Amino acid sequence: MVSKCANPNCSAPFLYLHQGKLFRMETDAFGANDSAVGADPGTKKPSRHIEFYWLCNDCAAAMTLTYKKGTGVTTKPLAHAQGAAS
Repeated sequence: MVSKCANPNCSAPFLYLHQGKLFRMETDAFGANDSAVGADPGTKKPSRHIEFYWLCNDCAAAMTLTYKKGTGVTTKPLAHAQGAAS
């Protein structure tokens, strides 16, 4: 469940879907050598794991979210926000 902005430096609470930006991310359910409930042992492909993240209006204007295997979900400045800061 989403409860606050995904930016770790922001404490804005999630209140409404029409405020900010909601992200649907497909992440790794488990590592290549791990096992998990719901995984089919007959296949080498792990089950999909979908998570939701939210950025408040202020954070969504300056950044987006990215997923990197091994690191997880992180914030990334938007290209236009980087240019404006220079």
